[in-house]
Amino acid sequence: MISRVAASILVLWVLGFFWFAVFLPRPLDGQDTDAIVVPTGGPGRIDRGLDLLREGRAKQLLVSGVDTYVKPREFAAEYKVSAQMMDCCVTLGFAAVDTKGNATETAQWIEKRRITSLRLVTTDWHMRRAALELGSALPPGIVVVKDAVPSRPSFRILFLEYHKLIASALTRIWPG
Repeated sequence: MISRVAASILVLWVLGFFWFAVFLPRPLDGQDTDAIVVPTGGPGRIDRGLDLLREGRAKQLLVSGVDTYVKPREFAAEYKVSAQMMDCCVTLGFAAVDTKGNATETAQWIEKRRITSLRLVTTDWHMRRAALELGSALPPGIVVVKDAVPSRPSFRILFLEYHKLIASALTRIWPG
């Protein structure tokens, strides 16, 4: 009996990992939102968020999880953001240190604004867990659209992120 249960769990794990690794989320085109949130940590994320802001796909951008040593003028210089855009439209969030913290920081940022729709921009392999954490932190009624930044993740990254996703999902089921 135990060997059948173990075998079933192993099959589910293998099929789940296959789905996770092969069917990574894709970029989103053609949809506007009230705001964009970009958790730091992967190449291309901030550039994608700023490009969308410049295209007018949203009016506000939160970059969550910025290192406390980064100054807004340094960020603006690094990403070629005008002072006017920084003042009106870009918020640097310094409170988050992980994905769960990004979700909490984003929820707090949204509370202070009239946002009903949000575009989450993160790396393809990180999208599912980031969206799960964000969905748990946000108030009801906020529409979250997923805009994945394509990458070429290693097996190691996929393996680790798959297990982080499982752990995150299990904490939703058994929060104790």
